[in-house]
Amino acid sequence: MGSRNRLSAAALAAATPATRDRYVDLLRVASLAVVVLGHWLMAAVGADGQVGNLLAVVPELQLVTWVFQVMPVFFFVGGFSHALAHRSRPAYPAFLRARLQRLLRPTMVFVGVWGAAALVLQLSGADGGLTGVALRLVTQPLWFIGIYLAMVAFTPPLLKLHERYGWGAFAGLVGAAVLVDVLRFAAHVPFVEFLNFAFVWLAVHQLGFLRADGMLRRPALLAGAGLLGATALVALGPYPLSMVGMPGEKVSNMAPPTLALLCHGLWLVGAVELLKGPGARFVARAGVWRTVVAANGIAMTAFLWHLTAMLAVYGVLLGTGATLPDPASGAWWAQVPLRFAAAALLTALLVAAFRRFEAPVPPAPSTGAGGPLAALGITLALLGVLGLSLTGFAGLLDGHAATLIVLPLTAPAAVALILTGWLVVERAGRVDRAHGAVTGRSR
Repeated sequence: MGSRNRLSAAALAAATPATRDRYVDLLRVASLAVVVLGHWLMAAVGADGQVGNLLAVVPELQLVTWVFQVMPVFFFVGGFSHALAHRSRPAYPAFLRARLQRLLRPTMVFVGVWGAAALVLQLSGADGGLTGVALRLVTQPLWFIGIYLAMVAFTPPLLKLHERYGWGAFAGLVGAAVLVDVLRFAAHVPFVEFLNFAFVWLAVHQLGFLRADGMLRRPALLAGAGLLGATALVALGPYPLSMVGMPGEKVSNMAPPTLALLCHGLWLVGAVELLKGPGARFVARAGVWRTVVAANGIAMTAFLWHLTAMLAVYGVLLGTGATLPDPASGAWWAQVPLRFAAAALLTALLVAAFRRFEAPVPPAPSTGAGGPLAALGITLALLGVLGLSLTGFAGLLDGHAATLIVLPLTAPAAVALILTGWLVVERAGRVDRAHGAVTGRSR
């Protein structure tokens, strides 16, 4: 299977049209790779099996997040890709179905495997220590998939606003994010901060639309304004230094996102656009492009399983009685390359086992009927994914729940929402195709 997959990647690379923006594909792969490596590095497990955060152990490293918190880059690339995809497949149900299939098929396999393991572990009483921590942690990166589903859902209306107002649509989202933070920090309006899960990330996503239409012409200005804004907000406002969430902090720039994180996103997007020339020349090399194509085909699977791999490495070390040095000590840093190599190897094995579920789905004829049903379906799915990212798999038999804004959810309820939403989108697609067949016959 491995050789066939490599040949497939090589064939895809060879068949790439000259008009394709390969730099965008490079950014997608590179940003996810940085996220994976960042998670591996931040997971500081001590001899007692407790998982800490390296940025809390060494607060000076929080400044590094201003370069390596690259989720804004991934969402920016998503905006670019969604604009092109929707224009080539404008019917809402077909657009949603194709995106949900690519995202949720590997995700639900991951959820199924871990859900079954969690039940076995809890029934056998083996869900304590590092295992219990793993049951809580492995679903946390799913928040990214939930936010991405929201971006997919809002692509059609926001793309229309972009096509009508251009930079004005982006400015509207930024203005809404500013208003939310003013209401949050100055007027202390409860729950309003959660709106910035939409406004901040959708503003970054909107930059991808602008890039798709060649409207990001001054990346240096964008990067400078973003960096200056983030610096001022952190220095003068209630915003923390770290651009990722920190345990115990009263305000997080990530959850919910803040205006400081939006400025950080502007700076990163401007920075990667400034690097577009050398980046495009680099990815134009045949060997580099083949690697990027192959990596894009497994990126979601690797992202889903990378924390599983790292926690398994720590579990083996603890289980074999190996000495785990204090996090951030010299011995701990010396072990980093070995831990990374072991986690990369295990991730590769997991990818080999599950990569087939990431295969793209062939498009189906579509007319646009079933749009409201599709919108309902993706809303249910994204609520379920976000809920599962909060609950984890710990305490399945004890009714453990977490609150998504105001909605309490257990892990089974979250999984049910995901599956129901997915089935509703599939149903909308069937309604759409049936409507197309009837319309075709009527003509």
